[in-house]
Amino acid sequence: MSLWILDTDTTSLLLRGNPNVSRQVQSVGADVAISIVTAQELFNGWVVRINNAKNVDDLIQLYDKFSRIINLCKKVPVASFDRNAATELESLLQFHPALAKQRLQKDMRIAAIALANNATLVTCNYRDFSLVPGLSIIDWSI
Repeated sequence: MSLWILDTDTTSLLLRGNPNVSRQVQSVGADVAISIVTAQELFNGWVVRINNAKNVDDLIQLYDKFSRIINLCKKVPVASFDRNAATELESLLQFHPALAKQRLQKDMRIAAIALANNATLVTCNYRDFSLVPGLSIIDWSI
């Protein structure tokens, strides 16, 4: 069994109904997950939008989109940032200082979760994740 962890960008594409991502998720079925960091990023993004809504109609649409994230988290396993992931992250940052940049902080947590679970990370972000030694990555959006 292979585990596929969707990065935040791919999860966003799935939530928007991207046909390529949707087809791949259906084909692997129960072997797909998102990371707790992706859940955090998605929740944070929608909470900011909801808190800055200009009118009631915007709130209706924003809460509808936010509910899709909640429903996804009920259906798809959420991979934790546990002690194994923490160890992977510490190792990455210690032995590869270039990965310690502030802009990579959440990406490196996601990478650590994937490494700790021997999972393939599904992402459009080859630029950053290809820097992580030993991380298997694939792009389902193309």
